Amino acid sequence: MILAGDVGGSKTLLGLFGRAGRRLKLVREESFPSRDYPSLASMIEEFLHRGKQKVDRLAVGVAGPVVDGRSHVVNLRWPVDAGKLAREFDLAQVQVLNDLEAMAWGIAELPPSKLVSLTPGLRPRAGNAALIAAGTGLGMSHLVREGERFLPQASEGGHQAFSPRNDLEVDLLRFMLQRYDRVSVERIVAGPGFSEIYRFLVESGRGRETKRMRDRLAEAVDPNAAITDAALAREDATASKALDLFVSMFGAVAGDLALITKATGGCFVGGGIAPKILPRIREGEFLRAFRDKGRLMPLMQKIPVRVILESRTGLIGAAASAAAQNKRGR
Repeated sequence: MILAGDVGGSKTLLGLFGRAGRRLKLVREESFPSRDYPSLASMIEEFLHRGKQKVDRLAVGVAGPVVDGRSHVVNLRWPVDAGKLAREFDLAQVQVLNDLEAMAWGIAELPPSKLVSLTPGLRPRAGNAALIAAGTGLGMSHLVREGERFLPQASEGGHQAFSPRNDLEVDLLRFMLQRYDRVSVERIVAGPGFSEIYRFLVESGRGRETKRMRDRLAEAVDPNAAITDAALAREDATASKALDLFVSMFGAVAGDLALITKATGGCFVGGGIAPKILPRIREGEFLRAFRDKGRLMPLMQKIPVRVILESRTGLIGAAASAAAQNKRGR
């Protein structure tokens, strides 16, 4: 029995997995508000107390860099430490993974219905693959081909410097530099980026803020979601323009990652944002920006691109990684 976790700054998902043939089977899962607990161990203890299953292995994906089995979750006051968890729960095998590394492990466990292809007709070729996921932050993973499977590698590529492609994005970078000493890709191609792009369009005169939108943003719990909702419904021209620019930059960054990893095996797009804005992504600008790589466009045109619809891919992947490690250890 594998206990898996997907640890984030706002919520933590825990799940127990067994095996059903060659597939992982989710036995039980529960979501916890991360900030309400003093540690991951306290959540695990509560979760296990509610069931009767005996846990053999533990693996958790964490939103942050992992060094020597230890990571400090972004926006949380407590760390996640593999050694400490192993001692507290008397487990021989404990893994702490970067959240995108865990998500990458989960891809092979997904049924076809949980993937939407942006490139129908294109089949993956031999070689590596890439994973990019936008949510509260921006994550990346490199999936190295190892025989018939992929071996996911952790990355903090979302924190690389933002690189503008044209005059409009140069002006956006200048706008961002008025407030930040350094502008990473994550500042723009992630949830908070919607507000940044929208504000840039309004303040630069490239968009107009209507009274209706101003009131909507003032009342919104999450202004980024309000902008996205207005854009998807085409209720506000500036919000719609902000979403179009976001999609284009998202596609460009995904393409950059595919170049870095030479992802002939495919590029996967995960996270909470892509499924929500999928109708806009499928309109074509994402793929155009993904492929717009000058002399290497012929290579990019042959890379399959698929959007992940399963929100629990990171949780599933943590369990898959634990299962794989167990097989390698035998």
